[in-house]
Amino acid sequence: MRNCLVYIILFGACLSLGRAQSVFKVIPLGVEGGNDESNLSAYALAVSGTDAYVCLDAGTLYYGIERALAAQLLSGTVFDVLRNNIKGYLISHPHLDHIAGLILNSPDDSSKPIYGLPFCLEAIQENYFNWKSWPNFGDRGTKPLLNKYRYMVLPGDEEMALEGTSMFARAFPLSHAKPGQSTAFLIRHAESYLLYLGDTGADAIEGSDNLDRLWHAVSPLIAAGKVKAIFVEVSFANARPDRLLFGHLTPRLLMNEMNRLSQLCGDGLKQCPLVITHVKPGSPRDDIKRELDQLNELGLKFIFAEQAKLLEF
Repeated sequence: MRNCLVYIILFGACLSLGRAQSVFKVIPLGVEGGNDESNLSAYALAVSGTDAYVCLDAGTLYYGIERALAAQLLSGTVFDVLRNNIKGYLISHPHLDHIAGLILNSPDDSSKPIYGLPFCLEAIQENYFNWKSWPNFGDRGTKPLLNKYRYMVLPGDEEMALEGTSMFARAFPLSHAKPGQSTAFLIRHAESYLLYLGDTGADAIEGSDNLDRLWHAVSPLIAAGKVKAIFVEVSFANARPDRLLFGHLTPRLLMNEMNRLSQLCGDGLKQCPLVITHVKPGSPRDDIKRELDQLNELGLKFIFAEQAKLLEF
């Protein structure tokens, strides 16, 4: 009888470990959308059990890696991580709070791809790596070409393998202060997914259907429990007037979008954490948290990304 009880306890423990096992790990290197250059949007994503990361945006790199090393989330030196562990960058749009870290650290980086939609890669080539703003570390544009970074255009209707990792990415266009543009990345490993949205305005304000198209594309995956997390911005509290949002979301606008998404995927959305990103300076996080909770009739789980605090899904 005693042996039987031991077996039951061990079997239950194994089941619990299996349920708790994560697919993705994310180290936020920077999480804000404002004037603190040490904490701007950048998320190092890897498959659990590996150290092969891609960066989802790259506003802050050096200081974010330094903080992650201090928290023992990474090992080696900043340059070890930059050169060897970060295998590439997925840039949602070319605003400085999403790309400054990549530009500033490019002299000390290793050769790797920059993934994005054409509008974004063209802006990086023309506005940054052009020998006027910065040396041309890219593989096209103003000569001489230093050929450190390879511009990799993500096709809009299919996924692309992310070099040096076991992950794949598909890009979806977003509207960001129309006619401004941004990107959402759907990352896959095996049969599991993570969805990362760069800056985006609500369809109703942007006069766009980009979010609606994205929700239709991902809702079957959410309904099937395959999307492990959604990273989405809430830049301002609800007091911010719509005319001053400049292509960003508030709690009210996010929950309007989540209500639309839940109509497509049902209760599956309750099992998919929403990681809140890109809070702007002057927008108290406590206000945004309170407003999200007040509007959360769907029973969703919110996580506020914090620099150098590991997330596992």
